[in-house]
Amino acid sequence: MFSKTCKYGIKAIVYIGIQSIDNQRVTLGDIAKKIDSPEAFTAKILGTLSKNGLISSFTGPNGGFEISNDKMKSVRMIDIVTVIDGDDLFWQCPLGLTGCDDSNPCPVHDRFIEIRTKLRNMLESTSVFDMASKLQTNIDVLLR
Repeated sequence: MFSKTCKYGIKAIVYIGIQSIDNQRVTLGDIAKKIDSPEAFTAKILGTLSKNGLISSFTGPNGGFEISNDKMKSVRMIDIVTVIDGDDLFWQCPLGLTGCDDSNPCPVHDRFIEIRTKLRNMLESTSVFDMASKLQTNIDVLLR
């Protein structure tokens, strides 16, 4: 449902959140290793998240990535998904048919509206803090 880039973005920001709860900045190399992603690919994702204000990036000897508690509580999963994948998931035909719309629905159009609505509600109601605080004690779930 989400692109590979988006999945890695979610893993990265949640890992940054877990470390930030403990007042730790994390380096690009550490993030890439923990989420099992190539470093250059991870750098591109983190650049996108940083450029869009979802995480903070610092350079220098004490540099790395972090996200404040306030930001963790305000950034929702939908923010990550739309920054990385856009909003096509919420309006495109699930089968990829170009002519599908309310007046000319595909075979799954009406059923997918309900799924799409539930997914959107879940993404809008789940913050980075929710994810990070719940996974903090069981980080292995994130890193599988």
